[in-house]
Amino acid sequence: MHSPDVASFEDARRLDRRLGTLHARQRIGIEEDHEAQAFGQGLNFFHIENWYSVHAMMRLTLRLCGLYGRGLRNAARVELLRNTICSPRLPAAFEGFTILQLSDLHVDMSRPAMARVAELVAGLEYDICVLTGDYRAGTFGPYAGALAAMAPLVACLKQPVYGVLGNHDTIKMTPGLEDMGVAMLLNESARIARGDAAIHLAGIDDAHFFRVDNIEKAAADIPFEDFSILLSHTPEIFRQAANAGFDAILCGHTHGGQICLPGRIPITLDSNLPRAFGSGAWKYKAMSGYTSRGAGSSVLPVRLNCPPEITLHELRRG
Repeated sequence: MHSPDVASFEDARRLDRRLGTLHARQRIGIEEDHEAQAFGQGLNFFHIENWYSVHAMMRLTLRLCGLYGRGLRNAARVELLRNTICSPRLPAAFEGFTILQLSDLHVDMSRPAMARVAELVAGLEYDICVLTGDYRAGTFGPYAGALAAMAPLVACLKQPVYGVLGNHDTIKMTPGLEDMGVAMLLNESARIARGDAAIHLAGIDDAHFFRVDNIEKAAADIPFEDFSILLSHTPEIFRQAANAGFDAILCGHTHGGQICLPGRIPITLDSNLPRAFGSGAWKYKAMSGYTSRGAGSSVLPVRLNCPPEITLHELRRG
């Protein structure tokens, strides 16, 4: 097990100011207690990303089947997908508003995939960009390398950029990400205005492994009658989000299965949710949902029958 990066004294003070001393200490304490566990923490009992002996077995199995090389090539073939979110509650001023979503980058896992992402976003037109978590490959240990790899990618993105943390991310990455220009939403919201009209973008902290999400706090400053979008790393909190009145939720985490059977049938989604919500667009009650397959790869830098993606969402009055 690697030793985690030691946050500088100034970063620790910034986290205290950013989150409040109690919240910051609780969040870091939860990470230290649970980050390396393979069993018994979070929404799922078993977490394959934390069981490193299984990673070696999977790699060997794919090599023996002659699929590892193909999987590596597939992981670099990131696609640009487009999705439309319709709602009669959308203000007329936001008709055609576009949101670029990047999820599950795992930037230090596959450099060819990140080069492809940078190529795709170059010259792309959009109003805001959102990052829905999992910036590093590991679930614990050093994070400086992931931040270093994030910097040139974020530099390719048009501002404003908003982000949330995933189950692979430590809260200690927050100051570094915000220094790059990513406005992190940690159970918080941001108001986006066009003239006299506005929509709201909320984000929650990791709900899958560390379970430090607080939708009530994230929505506290959002008028119930206003159009709002929730950013969550995992789609597993879809019920809470819909019942809190969010019009849409953008998430990732599942990778769409990453290694799928022919027909894009996922072997596992590592999530507690209906399979129909495991990738792409879906609906729950009045809320529109979208689960990105992610641009990067987890556990192994391979993809089979499940192409990686970045997604351009367009808002329309339905």
